Amino acid sequence: MSSDQTLQFRNPDQADQLAERLETLMADIDEPVTLMHVCGSHEQAIAKFGLRSLLPDGLSVRMGPGCPVCVTNMPEVDEAVAVAEQGAIVATYGDMFRVPGTQKSLADARADGADVEVVYSASEAVELAAEHPDREVVFFATGFETTAAPTAAILANDPPENFSVLSAHKYVPPAMEVVAEMPDVDIDGFLAAGHAATITGYGLFEPFVEEFELPIVVGGFEPIDVLLGVERLLEYIKADVAGLENAYPRCVSKEGNEQALETMWSVFETTSGEWRGIAEIPGANLVIRDEYAAYDTRERFDVEPASGGPDPLTEQCICGDIMAGKADPDECELFDEECTPGNPVGACMVSSEGTCKIWHEYGGHPDF
Repeated sequence: MSSDQTLQFRNPDQADQLAERLETLMADIDEPVTLMHVCGSHEQAIAKFGLRSLLPDGLSVRMGPGCPVCVTNMPEVDEAVAVAEQGAIVATYGDMFRVPGTQKSLADARADGADVEVVYSASEAVELAAEHPDREVVFFATGFETTAAPTAAILANDPPENFSVLSAHKYVPPAMEVVAEMPDVDIDGFLAAGHAATITGYGLFEPFVEEFELPIVVGGFEPIDVLLGVERLLEYIKADVAGLENAYPRCVSKEGNEQALETMWSVFETTSGEWRGIAEIPGANLVIRDEYAAYDTRERFDVEPASGGPDPLTEQCICGDIMAGKADPDECELFDEECTPGNPVGACMVSSEGTCKIWHEYGGHPDF
């Protein structure tokens, strides 16, 4: 596609042009290529618009650990349940409501009498605290850099004294490094999430590209955005170049949102943490700094969850392998059988950004 063409995000003719270009590039590469995107919104676009049906033979695009709800570890859910059962109002995003913990979800806790509220932003949780000054309000905060920055802004702006944050925020770059190092996951390039890069900037990925010698393209979320990102990755692979490119310039800059970053890093610091089903990842969890300990739920409450192992059915779930790019949802024996959106076994079937939920809704490899 020539650079002087106007990018129309759902233009069938441009999609056909890009599909033809992918065919040509794969013929020149002459070996299988596996790409990984790290965002549930990318998977939604790929599945909803049947983009895998446009990919040439030998080209595979897999989803990595790009669903923040899915990588929230069971003990973190257990902590939120424990706080709710101690009488606090727990506010969280809708996708987290039904995610299974070791023993129960927040939905189960509410059914048992706990006060759990669904909110759409950190600021809405603060409003809830202002409306209930006689109650402790805990925001169970999940998500990557895109949601961590707004959470930090709330804490940096003197929230109500009865408000605190139970942070399950995650930081994506270290997880990409772990996936790139996995011996049984052979990834040739990454399509990075445009909305996270809006905060961090695409320059963040320069050390990764240099260390792992893999190309990264930052992409948007419309069908043409995704196909363009894949095309740019194949160009780098064909040239045997570990390049870094911003294919989402209408939203992303090299530096990112410097003010948001400054606030985020003033409130949070990184620590090692378990990403559900994947691994213990150094520097991939965001915890509240000591300066803001007064608003840290873990400092205010006894958040130790009740002991006990997970349900045996949960142990059959392969969400971890799916998020690491080792397996597709239809390779799981539970998929669309014991595990459905109405009765989810694993977190990947709960969240709207979970691969299993998306494949249940749209299918993963449609044949159009």
